[in-house]
Amino acid sequence: MWIEVKKANSLMMAEMWKEMFEGEGIPARILPASGEPRDREMATYSILVPQDKEHVIQEVLRKL
Repeated sequence: MWIEVKKANSLMMAEMWKEMFEGEGIPARILPASGEPRDREMATYSILVPQDKEHVIQEVLRKL
């Protein structure tokens, strides 16, 4: 099960969060929040991680 841990207001920011989480060894996915096509730059995106990694993400975000 994947859960949302962050929202981003652009595709570039969503990709940045995804790369940061993956750099910490946590798989991540990006999905448009409103059901819009994925390639729209200025849309809201959800960053998702596996549910069992939520506590790790909270630690990563706490350190920022």
